[in-house]
Amino acid sequence: MPATGMTRTEIRASASLASIFALRMLGLFLILPVFAVHAQGMPGGESATMVGLALGIYGLTQSIGQIPFGVASDRYGRKRVIVIGLLLFTLGSFVAAAAPDIVWVIVGRALQGAGAISAAVTAFIADATREQHRTKAMAMVGVSIGLTFALSLVAAPPLYALIGMSGIFSLTGILALLAIWVVWKVTPAAPVLPRERVRLREVVRDPELLRLNFGVFALHMTQMAMFVVVPTLLVQHSGLPLPSHWKIYLPVVLLSFVFMLPPIFIGEKRGKMKQVFVAAVGLLLLVQAAMWLTVTRGWTHWLVLTLLLLAFFVAFNILEACQPSLVSRIAPAASKGAALGVYNTLMSLGLFCGGAVGGYLTQNGGPAHVFVLGTVLALAWLVLALGMRNLPLRGAETATASA
Repeated sequence: MPATGMTRTEIRASASLASIFALRMLGLFLILPVFAVHAQGMPGGESATMVGLALGIYGLTQSIGQIPFGVASDRYGRKRVIVIGLLLFTLGSFVAAAAPDIVWVIVGRALQGAGAISAAVTAFIADATREQHRTKAMAMVGVSIGLTFALSLVAAPPLYALIGMSGIFSLTGILALLAIWVVWKVTPAAPVLPRERVRLREVVRDPELLRLNFGVFALHMTQMAMFVVVPTLLVQHSGLPLPSHWKIYLPVVLLSFVFMLPPIFIGEKRGKMKQVFVAAVGLLLLVQAAMWLTVTRGWTHWLVLTLLLLAFFVAFNILEACQPSLVSRIAPAASKGAALGVYNTLMSLGLFCGGAVGGYLTQNGGPAHVFVLGTVLALAWLVLALGMRNLPLRGAETATASA
């Protein structure tokens, strides 16, 4: 096996698993720009609480399912668990498509979230790639998620006009079925897993993994809380109507991928991933502090917000690519699924808490308080990240992933 360059099997595994993520996330993202408006015409949809529950219940059931699915993938195989999760997601999609009222939409969304395959997919990528290429493989997942998010912002309104909300939910189910086909027909066979097991509490208590688990919680809590505020800032202070927001989000997300890749490749090549990681957390801190200053001083011109959003997504995408790769290297080889299950649980809880706390702070204290929260979380994370150990250059040793 060559020392440099991904093999065809590694590329095939990474690309196919990233496409599974993309197909599933496209099904989720497509409803976000249009569901709140659509729900107002459904029985029970006049309640903002019920609409919020319909959107947020997915993250809650995700957080409950991540650890069991991750542990199960360690014991029974990655592919089998991924397919079961996708079947649950498919069932939830069709339940939501047929929903006569908001309550049944909530049931469908809960079933969608119960198919918590993120840990199994990322563990599969870790199994199928060598350490020196793992972050690049994880970056494929990050890029696929970012592209589907950007595509959803553009495609959701015309799709809703064409096929309605029921059609969009049905489309999400069809995409999940397509993802199942990709798992069985395109994704290479999963590598044989070690038989020895590590107790879950040992994974949970590992100091290095605790740093990363706090980090993913802080990152996604900050992201969700931030986007409780940003759309309103663009509408009220920058004069940009809601249907035009994709004109900012799309180029910002795409351009952020251009800026995030060089630091990752350089860090991978030179064994400087800790420095890249800490710098990205530092950039996240600067963005949150700058957002606070922007809001308090009234500097909410669309160009200022666009530049800050670009910096945020650069930091976000770097961290999204680095963290699961680092978890897979630090976790015991036999318990990658369990470790990534804990990691993805904290991610889902971060999304849930970010939305809830961000909404509360915005209603009771104003937008500036949201960015104070983001600044505090990023600062705490930076302090923790400075103490993390710098893993050896990928490929320079063989014991790190199982140590």
